[in-house]
Formats: sequence, structure tokens, C-alpha cells
Amino acid sequence: MKQFMAMLSRNKNKDPPPAKLLDLAGQLCQDLQSSSPSLEKLVEAMLGCKHKMHFLTNIHVVRACVFVHVRNGRHDAACRLLEYCKAEEKKELVQLWHEIHYRRAMEKHHTDFLTPLQKFRCRKRNPPPISLCPEGLKSRNYSDEVRQQLRRFAAEVTTHPNKEQREGLARDMNLQPTQVYNWFANYRRRQKS
Repeated sequence: MKQFMAMLSRNKNKDPPPAKLLDLAGQLCQDLQSSSPSLEKLVEAMLGCKHKMHFLTNIHVVRACVFVHVRNGRHDAACRLLEYCKAEEKKELVQLWHEIHYRRAMEKHHTDFLTPLQKFRCRKRNPPPISLCPEGLKSRNYSDEVRQQLRRFAAEVTTHPNKEQREGLARDMNLQPTQVYNWFANYRRRQKS
């Protein structure tokens, strides 16, 4: 930590900062994850210097900054940080985005965990910004072709496929057997109403 702080003050006017400094910052953020006072001091130093945007290209630094902001109740600051950071690991950034909103929802409802439905609703209400996923969120719906095949099977064969039939359908359509099982359960439920 002392070595990093000394290196940071020595290189405060260099633009861009040396790669060794950025690597050391990422390593320290990983090492100090369990030591909150030291991590907080490190995050403060990185976010307070002019090389802030360079540090935010490292996913470990981003994660540490988000962790500190969320622990201090600054959810909006954590979200803003994710919006303008330049880390390449977009999938992890989207996951962090959701974690921030889960934490906010847990605090709002005074609970220690969220049910899968609450998490789903939280994700729907707080979609990640375009800067985190420019191609948009992955659709969880099956393609028209897959739905058509499943509907055809339900109409022509049975709405209650046995295990072998489900496994065969799953193999043919590149799905998991549980996905096929759930599709048929939902299909039967929709047919009732």
C-alpha cells in the first residue's frame, strides 16, 4: 500500500500513468477486499487523483470502488461510476449493476435476501445503461422456430412429455431438459386460463 501511494505521488503528472502503477492498483484491490479501512483509503486515493479514468479500466479497481460506494450507502455514485468506467469486462459490469440494485432493494425492504422474482423485477425496473451493454440485454425468450416446434409437439403428441421425450426435445433444440419441462408446465398453465 505504501509503495502504491509513493508511486502514485511520484507519477501524478505523468499522462498516461505507467502500466506498473495500474497493475499494482488492480492487485492491491484484489488483496485488500477483506480489509475495508485499507480498501477505502486506496479507493479514495485512486478516485481523488487525475488518473481516475485510467484506474477505472481495471475490473478489480472498478469492483473495489463499487464495493466501497455501496457499503457507504452511495448507490447512485456506484451506478455513475459503472456508467463511465472503461473496463472491458462488460458481463461483470452488468452483474455489478444488478448487485447494486439488489442491495438497494434489500435495504428498502429491510431484508437479507431477495427471492428470484424480486431479483427479476429489480432487473426489469433498473436495466443497465447502453454504455454497459450496447447490444442490449440478452432476450430470454426462445426463438420462433423453437416455440413453433414445442407447440407442434404439444398439439400433435402430448402436453405431458415423459423424461425421454423431454430429453430428446432438449437435444433437438439445444435446450436443457429442465427448460423443456418448464416450457410445457407453462404451456399447460396458459391453456387452462
